[in-house]
Amino acid sequence: MDGAAQTGDRLRDVPVRVSAEYQGRPGDIARGRELARRFLAWARAAQGAPVSDRAVEVVQLVVSELLTNACKYAPGPSLVDLELTEDRVEVTVWDSQPVLPVPETADPGRVGRHGLEIVMAVCQSFEVHREPVGKRMRAAVGLTDHLNDTAALGRPA
Repeated sequence: MDGAAQTGDRLRDVPVRVSAEYQGRPGDIARGRELARRFLAWARAAQGAPVSDRAVEVVQLVVSELLTNACKYAPGPSLVDLELTEDRVEVTVWDSQPVLPVPETADPGRVGRHGLEIVMAVCQSFEVHREPVGKRMRAAVGLTDHLNDTAALGRPA
């Protein structure tokens, strides 16, 4: 985690982030999920961030889905950045494939290829930008539970 200057016991106006590079090898997706879990556990313990259990699950899911796409469709390395803000976690995945992902129309009979649909359903925001090399996908996940968020996952409110 960043060794940034602190004011009192909490970081103020200083980005708190962690980054990792992956090569598309077996186990990278599990390592990405573990990175997210450890980062959010650290945010709770060291920063006093109000991270709900649901947020931990959703961030791990988002990292998993975006990193799976990077490993599956983009040659070469990929980067995962997690940044803690006041009320959310920004998940950013860069990969070397310049083709922008497009969500498919809903089809309950389709096997697989639902990752982007899932990410868009559980996140506060999702955007993709083409880079000079490849693309950068960014998703925002709220740190605390919200009534509408739990309903989006099909859980009782």
